[in-house]
Amino acid sequence: MKIFSFKGIFYLLLLVAFLLYALHRTDLQLHIWDTLFQPKLSSTIIYLKDTTELPKVRSICNFPPLSPKDALEERLLLEYVAWPETSELPSPLSLELTSHPAHSSFTILPARRGGQWHVGDQLKVSIVISDFKGQPKKFGGDLLLARLHNLTLGAGVAGQVVDHLNGSYSAVFPLLWEGEAQVEVTLVHPSEAITVLNRLNREQPDRIFFSSLFRSGSRSQTTICNICLRQTNQPICDFTDPRTGDPWFCYKPKNMSCDARITHSRGGYKQNLKAKEDKLFQGRVNLKVGIPASGPAGVTVLPKKEGQPEVKSSIVNFQASGYYYQGLWRALDGTKVHQFTGASAITQCLKGKVVHLYGDSTIRQWFEFLNASLPDLKEFNLGSSRQNGPFMALDYENKIMVTFRCHGPPLRFGDVPIGEFRYIANELDDLIGGPNTVVVFGIWSHLGTFPLEVYIRRLQRIRSAVVRLLDRAPQTVIIIRTANPKALWLYETITNSDWFSVRRDMVLRAIFKGLNVHLIDAWEMVLAHHLPNSLHPQPPIIKNMMDVLFSYTCPQKGG
Repeated sequence: MKIFSFKGIFYLLLLVAFLLYALHRTDLQLHIWDTLFQPKLSSTIIYLKDTTELPKVRSICNFPPLSPKDALEERLLLEYVAWPETSELPSPLSLELTSHPAHSSFTILPARRGGQWHVGDQLKVSIVISDFKGQPKKFGGDLLLARLHNLTLGAGVAGQVVDHLNGSYSAVFPLLWEGEAQVEVTLVHPSEAITVLNRLNREQPDRIFFSSLFRSGSRSQTTICNICLRQTNQPICDFTDPRTGDPWFCYKPKNMSCDARITHSRGGYKQNLKAKEDKLFQGRVNLKVGIPASGPAGVTVLPKKEGQPEVKSSIVNFQASGYYYQGLWRALDGTKVHQFTGASAITQCLKGKVVHLYGDSTIRQWFEFLNASLPDLKEFNLGSSRQNGPFMALDYENKIMVTFRCHGPPLRFGDVPIGEFRYIANELDDLIGGPNTVVVFGIWSHLGTFPLEVYIRRLQRIRSAVVRLLDRAPQTVIIIRTANPKALWLYETITNSDWFSVRRDMVLRAIFKGLNVHLIDAWEMVLAHHLPNSLHPQPPIIKNMMDVLFSYTCPQKGG
């Protein structure tokens, strides 16, 4: 019989404790991954390699330490949205070996067992990307978007694109209507352009810069401000928000106090592309250009077979959030989207409610929609800029109040009084909430030039405020607008590319997954529509978005 010494038992217990701790850590990470980072996506999915490591970030941004929980979440999120590594660009740059949509192609794969397509099936498309020489590429990393549509029926749905990391891609579409269905695949950016965009966000997050006016008596000075401010010999004013911890800095004006700041405005833009890199962002050449079909570009969809089982893709688990039919959005997440036609229907829905809108100009569009649609909703003249807000409108008889306030910096608006600088998290903390309070926010477009950590941390703070609001007023309706694809040209791409937006969209969905909030999937609602992509979607799309908002606000029985 073997006798264990006290020392041996101690080390054995220590080993067991270590193993239990390791298992707990692993289980914790898997739990966080399962609960947070497997939302339905409407953007390009990348199959990450097991050996993928996060690039070491060289940035002028200062990231204060997070709590262990938030730091773990941030790391997992960065891994989750990590893009395939793209190759360094040769110098001098030549387009010959870069992705070229005109030499690329897509092919519709045959239906199962060579049969026909029916409603409920999934359509699969194979995409091969080639360079300007017509040679197929051997690696992935391109940004592609795909949709299925029928203009005559006013039908459309976003597709899911899968990168196989070898120059080939797959796109998957649910077949949701009878009749013709045309495939459309778009190369948004070649992988070589993404190399440039990634470098810019890492090395030049201050390429859009901001300024503040400082005034003391008859003296005034303007200095540069930003989240990421380069260190110089000039002293810095720290305007980090004391409640949220959101950072903001300005160079200190000479012989003036930091307290003398009175306005914020966009300062300007510095384009620091290397020689010939602008050739990677050419409209009608390699910037948001359609890829031609090799063979038929569409299929005919027959009625659903009786007893036909739901068809799932072997490529990716994809569920579109909705689709258009006869120009109207139909949700696929169980939400019954009703049509609120005319002022009376909207007024009846909002009667007795307070609607608070927070965000950028894409949220301001919704305030403008309500202001134009409801004749009894009267806007107060607060003397504010039509770009910046804040705005307030009241319908006394029906006890409706609607407000809009832009989110805190970074904000690419002009001459915002410092007193109007409000962070969404602080605004939510100041609300009482309740069943007659509707909170709507969207934040994405103005943060595109910064490293992802900046966006993750902003959303973590907003999420904490959302949790606190729902704890004290669980019947509050909270609606979040996602990002959307937009028209692109060189400047818009360098500052607000769809590549920036698609990754932030993935982060937003993951961070708010599992909370009692509603998403308006602006990404799919713009991508699936036949109208051109636009930062500010056109009225028919806005009307559909507002119908979704009203359906969340006033769900009808049985829907």
